[in-house]
Amino acid sequence: MAGGYAGYLEILRAKHAARLLTGTLVGRLPNATSAIAIVLFVRAEGASYSLAGALVSVYGVASAVGQPVLGRLVDLYGQPRVQLPAALVSALAMGFFAFAGTDPLPVAYAAMVVGGLFTPPLEGGLRALWPSVLRREDQVPTAYAMDAVAQEVMFTVGPLLVTLCTSVWSERAALLVLNGVGVLGALSVVLSPPSRAWRSAAREAHWLGALRSPGLLVLLGALLFVGVAMGSITVAAVPYADDNGGDAVYGWLMAALGLGALVGGMAYGARQWAGAPERRLRVLVALLAVCYLPLMLMPGAVAMVVLATLAGLFLAPVLACAFVIVDRHAPRGTVTEAFSWLVTMFTVGASVGTGLAGPVVEAGGALWGFAVPGVAGAVSLVVLLATGRVLAVPAGGGLVAASSENDPNRAAEPRFSSGDRA
Repeated sequence: MAGGYAGYLEILRAKHAARLLTGTLVGRLPNATSAIAIVLFVRAEGASYSLAGALVSVYGVASAVGQPVLGRLVDLYGQPRVQLPAALVSALAMGFFAFAGTDPLPVAYAAMVVGGLFTPPLEGGLRALWPSVLRREDQVPTAYAMDAVAQEVMFTVGPLLVTLCTSVWSERAALLVLNGVGVLGALSVVLSPPSRAWRSAAREAHWLGALRSPGLLVLLGALLFVGVAMGSITVAAVPYADDNGGDAVYGWLMAALGLGALVGGMAYGARQWAGAPERRLRVLVALLAVCYLPLMLMPGAVAMVVLATLAGLFLAPVLACAFVIVDRHAPRGTVTEAFSWLVTMFTVGASVGTGLAGPVVEAGGALWGFAVPGVAGAVSLVVLLATGRVLAVPAGGGLVAASSENDPNRAAEPRFSSGDRA
């Protein structure tokens, strides 16, 4: 077993792994860059920031609703039959918006609904594929950590690509190019042998799907408040930056959060962790909450960037650990849907945090705005502590022997994760 950071290289050398990771990240670019791309386009059309914000909100809500729905369809019908059509429909809707503009408004809102609703659940799909791509159980948590780190890179590089397309071509071109590239990313994933071969395990028909798992519900509740923390920081940092150097400082603070998450995720995934991930998650969330508190000191800009890096340090480890727990608690045959619910709850939490921090900042300034993430992190920890017994018992489909139904030459590995695999 490769130790340390060599574990990442070992995973990337696994057949199809680099292609799946890259294709998924490229396929998710439209969603990762939607907010800034829509705002810049709407402003270029001469409309207000209020309209731009409303359109972004509609897109975000539609995406949050669509992820678990499409995730369930992936579990039922496979990845290629859902992911690629969804990517095409979403890209066509955004392309239509790019040419039609904001007039008439109902059409613009409809394009946002369709574009968000059909955002393909590539993130959940990749996590469902890891067990079938990797040959050892102990590599899967490392792959989840690498996945979490790659997200931070994407959310850092994505906005830069939008501004590059805008400066070289136009705001309309940015929308068209990024959504077109996103389709190519989805195409790369669904044409890969692991994606084409993957089949979800047999599932019990139930209208709640993945949500019938009590442990998964607890995890989703806890991650909702982690999302609140992240969303609130983005608002609280605005008045601080206004008083300490302006937009450049704000950009550095956001970049520092991403850098901290990247460093923390790399370190977390570089080693194997003993013990139940449910217990480890409580420790990681506690550390995440504690590291938010120094932001309330609001020192000078350079020191604040350092504190922002510290604040982001445990985010990727929390997410990587949560991915393992989702895999353990998702009912058999619902793994893509379960991962998609995690994406949805984190997105909803971030939106709630953004909305909550605004009035708090208005009433008490940046100081109380920075108190919100610490409180949200503490609430997340309370949820995990209060429901520890529920979270400690994996659902019936959680730990099962590996299936070789699609690979008769592959030996079964007892206690390999979810059972949803090729």
